[in-house]
Amino acid sequence: MDLDDNRHDRIRPIQWRGDHLLLLDQRRLPFETVNLRCDNATDVAKAIRELAVRGAPAIGISAAWGVVLAGQGVQAANGVDAERQIAPQLDALNASRPTAVNLMWAIRRMRESLLAAGEDWLALITAEAGAIAREDLAANRRMGQLGAALIAPGSGVLTHCNTGSLATAGFGTALGVIRAGVAEGRIAKVYAGETRPWGQGARLTAWELQQDGIPPTLIADSAAAHLMKTGAVQWLIVGADRICANGDTANKIGTYAHAIAAKHHGVKVMVVAPSSTVDLATAHGDDIEIELREARELLFAGGQRVVAEGVAAWNPVFDVTPGSLIDVIVTEKGLIEQPDEARMRAVFCRP
Repeated sequence: MDLDDNRHDRIRPIQWRGDHLLLLDQRRLPFETVNLRCDNATDVAKAIRELAVRGAPAIGISAAWGVVLAGQGVQAANGVDAERQIAPQLDALNASRPTAVNLMWAIRRMRESLLAAGEDWLALITAEAGAIAREDLAANRRMGQLGAALIAPGSGVLTHCNTGSLATAGFGTALGVIRAGVAEGRIAKVYAGETRPWGQGARLTAWELQQDGIPPTLIADSAAAHLMKTGAVQWLIVGADRICANGDTANKIGTYAHAIAAKHHGVKVMVVAPSSTVDLATAHGDDIEIELREARELLFAGGQRVVAEGVAAWNPVFDVTPGSLIDVIVTEKGLIEQPDEARMRAVFCRP
């Protein structure tokens, strides 16, 4: 099947409308498809912070459009003057989620474009935000091809969290590989972990695959090791929120446990992420700030308390999988097999 066939790529969660941004509100899925309108940078920062938009690339793209919204209505002679005026809004966007490096990368890129601009600064940063979105979609399609080529025909795969069109400009990172693998007849079965406590696998990945005609099978997160033991899956394919210089990778909580189980059962581990997720300035995973969210997310389900009063909860959103547990990192710049610092720098420090 042609990878450009939209039967496997129908969803676009981020829509720029010239003077406002529409975000597919992922908190309402799978039963309601509602676009959240953002008219200013504050709206975008809130949408990121409250998980209306999520997924590292999608957060970065949304933040880039947030910079444009911050600039609309500002009277400035040049980009330097504009940056001075909107700097507090950019800082608020930058702080809306601490772990996903794509957010900081996008704000930094937009800031650099702004500071280099003359009187046409608003047009230039608008074009830059559009370029970030287009580049992400192109990178996802490239990664889909590279990753799928590693998978033997007839394989079963397990994925965790949501890494598809909902988490990107379109097509997806790990789900992009899965889309390409299904299209090429390499992937025969797709399992999705539920991804507690927000249920991104259950609510989002299962829905997204279903929309694109790829039948998913949902499993409890705690069933992953047993699934691997049965031999039903040959690959664990996940995304990333930050990849360190040595290949250590931060991703949705539970990824680390899945990778340990995969190593034990001979299941290969593939991390799929654009180069904007790579952070060579962070040497290893111990230096990554892990976001902690409210205990309420564990104590309540569907607005109903499910845990006895007085019980405490610890709710990290991400964990770090050591590079030693990863078989291959797939980026649009190429494959890093058995990642370590030397192999990472060989790809990402090229002139």
